[in-house]
Amino acid sequence: MEKIKKIIHEFNYLKKEDFIEIPIFVISIIPAIIFKIFTKIAKKQIWLICEDKNEARDNGYCFFKYLREKQKHVNTYYAISYKSKDFEKVKSLGKTVRYGGFYHWILYFGCKYNISSQKAGKPDAAICYVLEQLKIIKNKSVFLQHGITINKATWLFYPNTKMRLFICGAKPEYEYVKKYFEYPEENVAYTGFCRFDDYFNINVNRKQILLIPSWREWIASKNEYSKVYEDSSEFTNTEYYKKYQELINSQRLVNFLEKNDLILYFYPHRNMQKYINDFSTSCNRIKIVTNKDTDIRKLLTESAVMITDYSSVALDFAYMKKPVIYYQFDEKKFREAQYAEGYYSYRNSGLGTVTETCEQTLNELENLYSNNLVMTQEFEEKHNSFFELWDNNNCERVYNVIKNIGTRLKH
Repeated sequence: MEKIKKIIHEFNYLKKEDFIEIPIFVISIIPAIIFKIFTKIAKKQIWLICEDKNEARDNGYCFFKYLREKQKHVNTYYAISYKSKDFEKVKSLGKTVRYGGFYHWILYFGCKYNISSQKAGKPDAAICYVLEQLKIIKNKSVFLQHGITINKATWLFYPNTKMRLFICGAKPEYEYVKKYFEYPEENVAYTGFCRFDDYFNINVNRKQILLIPSWREWIASKNEYSKVYEDSSEFTNTEYYKKYQELINSQRLVNFLEKNDLILYFYPHRNMQKYINDFSTSCNRIKIVTNKDTDIRKLLTESAVMITDYSSVALDFAYMKKPVIYYQFDEKKFREAQYAEGYYSYRNSGLGTVTETCEQTLNELENLYSNNLVMTQEFEEKHNSFFELWDNNNCERVYNVIKNIGTRLKH
């Protein structure tokens, strides 16, 4: 009964494009069965990799690049939209298939592992979820993650995913997932994230600041909380909009940027990018950018300071030993309506400073620059315990864990 409830719940999230995928899925069934039989007879192992269908900028792409350069014997494919700006970049490395297309479905059925930085990294998340819950196909998901899990994300619990391997990027995260997410111990591995390999020998622009707030589910997705805390029917009426519009139009911020010859990039979470045109500023030192015209990895590695709220991408920044400000003006609302607090304490971790108002945020920003962006001894100690693995061998560890997955898992 519980499984049926989950499946019915998943159907509530079906979109128009999901129904478009159904005919492609049906047409691919017979060829997929034949292909699956062929791979078994020929003893061919296919590793299928993806991220969001329009991107190749995260752990999936970094791992695909590693395999094509260091482990060329692995028969691997990357699924991506042919309309993506990143398509040519991926194609130059190796074999690609159109995300959600006929061949993507066939490879999904026939692959040894479906490897993605997204939980929904499949030809169609809703259809595949139903197939896996009904055990029509075996779950073969390797979850590289998009960001370090720091909250009690129940949608990632093992009963809701049945994922074969959950890759962790930090030691406390690994311990937390093992203890609370109900995975068999063999299904969780601490290797570090694939993209961490690119965080060494970086060129930091000390004149560049990154403002990168996370998303709000009750605004972007319209759930049961959308009218409980505020009326989110008009984005410009939300506290989220008002607070960030206030910050990027603060005369104090403008004066600080001009005085120190600084540039600030404002890059909201991908789920909030649909509201990007509602934000505006007259300051030419503040750049409002989108995921279509900017490479987030470039912004992360080049920027000297990050201002965020609850985004786990802050831990990427901390991994590179750069300062983070957590501007948390709606913590109570966020905790009740989106993510319950997990093991990570923003206030006590030592990996960043929490502020609650625009003025406090600007105070902290000015203090960081007045102290020449030097990290404290407390930060170094917290960093060492949080990131026990701190090197550029993360892709190699992920590869070895997947390669030996059969000896680890006890399904």
